[in-house]
Order: sequence, then structure tokens, then C-alpha cells
Amino acid sequence: MKIVELETTIVSVPYRHQEVSSRVHRGGVTDVIVKLTCDNGLVGWGESCSGADAASIEQAVLSARPFVVGRDPWHTEAIARDFFGLGLWDYRAMTGNFAFAGIDQALWDLCGKDCGQPLYRLMGGPLRDEVDYFCYLAQGEPEDLEQQCRDAVDRGYTCFYLKVGIDAEAEGEMLAAIRRTIGPDRKIRIDANEAWSVPEAARLINRWDGAHGIDFVEAPVPIDPVENMLELRGRVPVALCANEGLGRTADTMRVIRSRCADVLCFSSYWVGTLRRFHTLCHAAHLEGQSVCKHTHGELGIAAAAGHHVMLSIPNATDGIQQTSTMMEHELLVEPTPIAEGPKWGWIEKPGLGVEVDEDRMQHYHEAYRRDGQFLPYRIESDC
Repeated sequence: MKIVELETTIVSVPYRHQEVSSRVHRGGVTDVIVKLTCDNGLVGWGESCSGADAASIEQAVLSARPFVVGRDPWHTEAIARDFFGLGLWDYRAMTGNFAFAGIDQALWDLCGKDCGQPLYRLMGGPLRDEVDYFCYLAQGEPEDLEQQCRDAVDRGYTCFYLKVGIDAEAEGEMLAAIRRTIGPDRKIRIDANEAWSVPEAARLINRWDGAHGIDFVEAPVPIDPVENMLELRGRVPVALCANEGLGRTADTMRVIRSRCADVLCFSSYWVGTLRRFHTLCHAAHLEGQSVCKHTHGELGIAAAAGHHVMLSIPNATDGIQQTSTMMEHELLVEPTPIAEGPKWGWIEKPGLGVEVDEDRMQHYHEAYRRDGQFLPYRIESDC
């Protein structure tokens, strides 16, 4: 079996509502869909995260053709080695990782289809029957948060996630609304996207944990230097989660070894391949750390790829990240279970186990050609 064609399609899929954080303000997701076709007719699908510029990620994917076309898709590690080494993408690690992650997903999809097995079985088999996903709350007035929480409780969510780091007073009111609506036992997680200094983080985390009970705080302070997180760990009782600062394998190993975080929130986008992601999850487990799969905004293909890893590692948290409930569509013929609720079990179909709706993909490609990319930022003024 040899790969005979690598194709890309940029798509722009709207959210049902705006995503707002201290770093991001966007109305949807623009990603690069990767399609690999083999000489025996098998097709593998992947999804490359775009970051701030989808066109540059697409060009990085297309630059991989000399290392992909004509190769056996089972040679995933050799293909990755050549892309990053001979292709010099190890000098532009984040762009290279974002781009190659989609190629890598498509390679694994082909391998699973070739042997008739879902990916988590190729990763050692399932260590759990299902994975629990979080409710991604949108910032708003307290009554808005109450309504979101009531709806989510009715659908069975037990872990609730809120972006913070914009307006502490308003966010305190939001957290109060969340806690009084979801009750004392369900979990609240917050993500500041490194918006705070160490003293500010300590003050707010201690206040909010005492008043509302916080399960963990993601990226409360800048990860560089790691001493920021290490100092904060000694000043708050709440578990800390690292996200920013996991942009390369070496960065992830540095965070694991430093023990500056209790939880790692990352994905194959951060480190380039599903095997590296899987391996680093196990390395974190050996250091007593948990893993919560990160999402940059996913259109179903990447969500399925990450789900296979979460099924097969020993240290996956509950409340895994998802944006499926926020997407207008997932690009799949059949939506994933997490488009409607918090639980997703074993995938029985081979490869990634999902089927791409190519007509829908073309529809959202036309949206990209017409309207451009969903940028991760909004310029408020010329100042």
C-alpha cells in the first residue's frame, strides 16, 4: 500500500456563539482538512489546526508531499522524521506541529482501515469504557450562565469550564451563578490563558476557591519561566493545569519534569503526532500528572483522533475539552456523541472511525473562499 495523493481543503465553520477569552475572540473555526489517498483506494482523513493563519498551515501541509506521496502509511515515524528533519520544520516547530498533526491523523486513519481496527486498539487498547467531556460555558450575565448550566445539568454534564482573566469582578459573579445552579458536587474549572501575575493569581484563586470551589485552574500565569507556576503552587490549594508552554516535545518534557503543574492540557497539535502525544501522556503518568486533552476548536476529525488517545491512556481526567457543542456542524456524516452530551464510548469502526461528509466540507470551503478565515482576534480600535 502506497500513498498516491495528498490533498488539502481549508474550511471555515461557524460557532453557535462567540468564543471569548483573554487571548481569543472568534466566531468559528478555520482548519485545514487533509486527505490522503492510497493506490488500493483507501482514504485517510486528518485535520490541521490553523492558528492565526490558515493559508500558511496549508502551505506547510503541502510542503510535506515529498515526504508523504509514494510512502507506505504504516511508516508513520519515518515520515515524521523526514518532514521535521529533512524538511527543516523542526526549526519552525509550532507551525510544523500544527500542520503535520493533520497528516499524522490521516496516516493513522489509513493504518486502522488497512488492518480493520480502531486506533485505540493500535495504541494498546481501551483503559476505560467511555470518556467524559466538559461543558464549555460562554461568558455572559449571571442569568445567562444560570440558563447554560441548567441546560447542561439536564444533559448530564458534571464538569463546567469558564474562561476568565478579562474582568475579575464580573467573573466572580459568573462563578457564583454557576455554583448555585450546578450544586455543590459538580466541578468548576477556569482558564485564564496566562492573564495574571503570580500575586494576582494567588489572590483570585484563593478567593474564588473559598467562595465557589474550583477543581483546577488552567494557565493562571505565564509558563515561562516555570518558576511562576512553581511559586503559585505553593500559594494556592487548587490544582494547576499547564496549557501554553507545551508547544514542543522538549517543552512538554520540561513541564513534566519540573512538576510545575498537576494536569497537562495539550494534544497532538502541540507535539506533532499522535504517538508523541500518547507517549508524553504516559511520561506524565509516571510523574503522577493527569492529562486533559486540549482543543483549539475541532471539526470532528481531530475530536475523534484525540478521543482514541484518551481511551487508551491511564491518566485521562474527566471533563476533557471539546467544542463540538459549539460548532454549527462537525463535517461528519454522523455527528459524534459529544455534539449533544458529555459521554463518548468505544469507537468500533476502523481507523478514526468517522466518515467525512465531503459535500458539507465543500460547503464550508466555499464559505472560507467567500468570507476568509475566522481570525482568533478582533481589533477594537486603531490605538
